[in-house]
Amino acid sequence: MSLFWRAAPFVFLLLWSGGYSFAKLGLEHAEPMTLLALRYGLAVVVLASLALVRRPRWPTGPRHWFAVALTGFLIQGVYFGLAYLAMKRGMNAGTTAIIMALQPALVATLSPLVGGRRGGGLLWLGLAFGFAGVLVAVWSENALGPSPWGAAALALGALVGISAATLVEKAHGLKTDPVAGGLVQYLVGFTVLAPVATLTERAPVDWQPGLILALAYLVIANSLISITLYIAMIQRGDATRISALMYLVPPLAMLTAWALLGEPLRPLALVGLALSALGVYIVTRQTK
Repeated sequence: MSLFWRAAPFVFLLLWSGGYSFAKLGLEHAEPMTLLALRYGLAVVVLASLALVRRPRWPTGPRHWFAVALTGFLIQGVYFGLAYLAMKRGMNAGTTAIIMALQPALVATLSPLVGGRRGGGLLWLGLAFGFAGVLVAVWSENALGPSPWGAAALALGALVGISAATLVEKAHGLKTDPVAGGLVQYLVGFTVLAPVATLTERAPVDWQPGLILALAYLVIANSLISITLYIAMIQRGDATRISALMYLVPPLAMLTAWALLGEPLRPLALVGLALSALGVYIVTRQTK
């Protein structure tokens, strides 16, 4: 188990970083809310089957149920919903990841409000290095690239959603079985977004191999593995330290977008990766 938790951040990073590119690929064949409804519906089927076999421990009491459902709404509805809309409106996968990488500083700033520790000088230095890496990545992408202001506003709303979910998970302090928690959260996401897709989106789903590949990755790698690892790591450790991993996402997402979608990759992005890695190392040392 010790080896598992040591490997968990790296597994999370690799799978989470790829999610932006596979989402962008899926959006070529389906509308944003429809794609998410399909993703959540498939995740519910898989987790419900696991629950029948594994018989997980369910949340206990109204407070616990509400916390799990709220986290599901913030991540599956607000974060993914707004991020997918931003990419559909023209924001490329790398730029979306860059905006999401502002999360560590936001979480570190707000953590004392939910009982977290106030950061010291070295912690903020690490966050500054990580943020500098994000800025370098932005410059390497030619500022915000093809990202209209509306798409940028949607991406910022998604940032607020994932940051709020992180703080909620840290604040309630309750451990949730990953199968039970995931099933509740994806049910919430499906219940919220499926009606939105039905009422607002008219384009038919284009069942091409690219969509099948995107859904397979988004359901298995993102929905079933990445989100579970992220919430489990928050429940085990410091929210600021876990969130600092997000600094490494933009350069890795750019590499994936370059390989999968042909989005331009510039050497300066690797400099951003190095700065972000240094920032994450400092934050991890200060919050261990």
